[in-house]
Amino acid sequence: MSSTSQPLSITQVLVCGATIVTLSMGIRHGFGLWLQPITQAQGWTRETFAFAIAIQNLVWGVSGIFAGMAADRFGAFRVIIIGALLYALGLCGMALTTTPLTFTLATGALIGMAQAGTTYAVIYGVIGRNVPAEKRSWAMGVAAAAGSFGQFLMVPTEGFLISHLGWQEALLALAAATLLMIPLARGLREPAFGGAAAPARQQSIGQALREAFKYPSFQLLMAGYFVCGFQVVFIGVHMPSYLKDQGLSPQVASYALALIGLFNVFGTYAAGVLGQKMPKKYILAFIYFARAIAISVFLLVPLSPMSVYVFSAVMGVLWLSTIPPTNATIAQIFGVAHLSMLGGFVFFSHQIGSFLGVWLGGYLYDKTGSYDIVWYIAIGLGVFAALVNLPVREAPIGRTPQTA
Repeated sequence: MSSTSQPLSITQVLVCGATIVTLSMGIRHGFGLWLQPITQAQGWTRETFAFAIAIQNLVWGVSGIFAGMAADRFGAFRVIIIGALLYALGLCGMALTTTPLTFTLATGALIGMAQAGTTYAVIYGVIGRNVPAEKRSWAMGVAAAAGSFGQFLMVPTEGFLISHLGWQEALLALAAATLLMIPLARGLREPAFGGAAAPARQQSIGQALREAFKYPSFQLLMAGYFVCGFQVVFIGVHMPSYLKDQGLSPQVASYALALIGLFNVFGTYAAGVLGQKMPKKYILAFIYFARAIAISVFLLVPLSPMSVYVFSAVMGVLWLSTIPPTNATIAQIFGVAHLSMLGGFVFFSHQIGSFLGVWLGGYLYDKTGSYDIVWYIAIGLGVFAALVNLPVREAPIGRTPQTA
């Protein structure tokens, strides 16, 4: 940012940014509740619904790169407004479309682009530019905790809306709620982006990308984030149907997803605080390894509502707690000038994993009648991600005058 421009207050950034993330991520985390109502009403397979959500995650990842570039260039304010409008339009389309193609375009393409403009990459760019480095990991933890609180708040709300209004009317109500992000975006309007020109930077976009992709630690962070996406989206979308298949009531699934959101409030905040005090690569390695253990134990013990709730609480602590240390590490290595864009690229890797996790869940279920294979893949990937994060170097990258 320009040296003559005063940064936004930390309180303003966190209140507005966290509330936007609460709405955007909270609505998104409840999409699994619509799997059975929509497939039964439309006569579709689970793979049809899962494919649309998989496309959503992939589009979110691709769009996140360009949303990050736009936020770095023009500021988050404009990007969030466009994202909120696309979110409302996509939810309306999700409610009203009647063919798999149009459902995929609305649920996959429109909502995917909307989430790219209203979630972490864009919000963390604002945090990086306006929060001092010594508080940055903590602030990112607060924003991630807000996304988790959104899951705790919104998933039961979405279940209530579906049961009392019907699945279509529930989606239309959520479409109206997404428009609340537009006034909140004004609180993230940074003075340095008031004109058409972006603040001066030492690097061009091309230089920043070449530097990052040649740096091994950036590649390792991308590999770990791929696993994060695979695990959380598979569980978030398919666990409600998995539990129902095992004879548990739909309320158990709603409470389970809410517990994940509640406990991740603490997990993400703790990850952000710990990221100020210890190497973030060890935090990430622990999270991924602990996920592998939690899934293994969940599959081994007899399934009951209590075992589901314990698993959900443990997974909740680990759910989005990868986000603050991953993004804070990127900022620590490369600086904040291109943070939204670089965060978008790492998140794209996350979304490739999300695509495979949610699609494989639907595909292998339709082929085998079971989710077992995907559960086992999730365990193996957790061990892999724990190992690849250990060699990450967190020190600021050394730049020569020519590259700067």
